[in-house]
Amino acid sequence: MYRVLAATAAVLFAVTPAHAQKVLEGGPRPQISPKAPPVISFRSSYAPGTILIDTKRRRLVYTLANNRAYLYPITVGRLGFQWTGTHRVSAKRDWPDWRPPAEMRKRQPNLPQVMSGGIHNPLGAKALYIGSTLYRIHGTNNSGSIGLAASSGCIRMHNAHVTHLASLAQVGTKVVVTSQLPSRLASNFVPTAVPGRSQASQVADQTSSAPQQPQPRRTSAWRRAALGYIN
Repeated sequence: MYRVLAATAAVLFAVTPAHAQKVLEGGPRPQISPKAPPVISFRSSYAPGTILIDTKRRRLVYTLANNRAYLYPITVGRLGFQWTGTHRVSAKRDWPDWRPPAEMRKRQPNLPQVMSGGIHNPLGAKALYIGSTLYRIHGTNNSGSIGLAASSGCIRMHNAHVTHLASLAQVGTKVVVTSQLPSRLASNFVPTAVPGRSQASQVADQTSSAPQQPQPRRTSAWRRAALGYIN
């Protein structure tokens, strides 16, 4: 009888990874070379060195001198997880650990309490923390999600792009998150509406030359869910 109970407990323990392993290894941490995105004309009153996030257009702008700016494709929060506000970069981390907040683990009980930084970690190669919020501008090891509304409120970027941004932005850099920049400021953004084509397909055209990055090896279903669902 005791042997049967022990065997049953072992099986249950094995299929509940969040309970079996509260701290997970994120895998290797390869060197990620920064890659600059396109520079666009951007005439605005924002000071050079400001980060602007256009949620609707799924673009991040880093303002430069002489009415120019870098334009990065991003992933934004899915429906119900989008937000707006003005903050400052409060910290920067290389290959950050991921600690899913309690409400996220309540929605997905199989998530770990902590995952160390690495190519399996959904925060990617670098993170810029936004004020005292739970949100970050961070890399991703799931490049296919860039250009979508798919996160839990964080801003995702290609690893090479967030590495580039982090080389420019410092702690204290102003971050403005808006639902939509005025049309006059976004006149050089792409894509514009094309009849018969989805926005996702147009984003794919823009990001076809996106930086290549190491891809995680196939892993367990709950870890793949973490890569595709959160942050």
